[in-house]
Amino acid sequence: MLIMMNTDVVLSDGALRRAAEGGADAFLELLADALLEAVGGELTAEAMPRLTAAQHTLLAYRLFRDEVAEGGFVQLIQNGYGGYVFHNPFAKVLRTWGLGDLSKIIYDARRVYDAHGEELEQERSDEEFMALYEQFPQFEEPEEAFIEGEEDFTGRVARYADEHLDEFVRVVPGE
Repeated sequence: MLIMMNTDVVLSDGALRRAAEGGADAFLELLADALLEAVGGELTAEAMPRLTAAQHTLLAYRLFRDEVAEGGFVQLIQNGYGGYVFHNPFAKVLRTWGLGDLSKIIYDARRVYDAHGEELEQERSDEEFMALYEQFPQFEEPEEAFIEGEEDFTGRVARYADEHLDEFVRVVPGE
């Protein structure tokens, strides 16, 4: 059950418990969905200031994980999330959460994005999009490193969120 009070995101302890029983993925999905719902379902310029750095980091991790796992950094950037992931303190905050290894992967990919972002963000046909994978083999190593460690990274992000719930949501009694 989700209750919103201004930008305050409130989840019941029962909902959190059920999500945690479903594993790290389910727990993070509940938190990320609640945060997105609190800002109207999408990250608009008006919604951005309504979230804290920790909340943005959790949302960025979800987007990052989903996009990179499905289609790599090229897809992440083509879908418009390059600036959100690479030009916000996402990697820096992850490092403070104890995920320095993931932070390094993001910084490695950011170097490619910073050098070629304009080209990578251009709207393209499906064929042109697919050709980007061959044009940017520099993403292969960080993508492989992320995919190999994704389960561990997700578990560690979920553990951090669980141990610091008050940075993300306010928990109230109930189912």
